[in-house]
Amino acid sequence: MAQDKGHILIIDDDPDMVVALSMPLEAHGYRISHAANGDIGLRMVKELKPDLIILDVMMETATAGFHVSLALRSPDPDSEYAAYKGIPILMLTSIHSTTPLRFGPDQNYLPVDAFVDKPVDPDKLVAQVADLLAKK
Repeated sequence: MAQDKGHILIIDDDPDMVVALSMPLEAHGYRISHAANGDIGLRMVKELKPDLIILDVMMETATAGFHVSLALRSPDPDSEYAAYKGIPILMLTSIHSTTPLRFGPDQNYLPVDAFVDKPVDPDKLVAQVADLLAKK
């Protein structure tokens, strides 16, 4: 088995996407946990304290991922997630390929560290994860 490079929590409601993300990451030595929606994901962040979160935008609602990132990056020092705000968040989106909407990381409105567009290129995913963890 490859060396343990860190623990990644994937928050995504699409089981096929979870497999597509997990396989290349596990092959490169990352441990993977999965949450099927934002509420479960937020609970698991507190339980697991992952090294990185891969977060889908659209899950139980079209903006569920945004709400999860806003909760995790709340500026309120008394937030129940204050201890986890330094965990890098890599957001998955198909919005850029299916609509003319464009957005990027924004500290106030979309507090994530990077984006990966669907369909996900496995090599780019592994490189992006390694880059974010190196900056942590």
